[in-house]
Amino acid sequence: MKIIPICVGDILELKKSHPCGEKRFRVLRTGSEVHISCLGCGHDMTLERIKLEKAIKSVTHTDSTPHT
Repeated sequence: MKIIPICVGDILELKKSHPCGEKRFRVLRTGSEVHISCLGCGHDMTLERIKLEKAIKSVTHTDSTPHT
């Protein structure tokens, strides 16, 4: 399984929406667990990286550095 490159500040679009209706989340911290914040209501949560990677539909990188 290929690891999806996720950096602090990236915007993740998930397959399922948050209870507020938003599907986009901002990455606050990365590691074996990823801390994300909902762009709709501001609720933040920590998820295991493996579970989060399965739920990601797309990643929008916010900086200009290349992601490998």
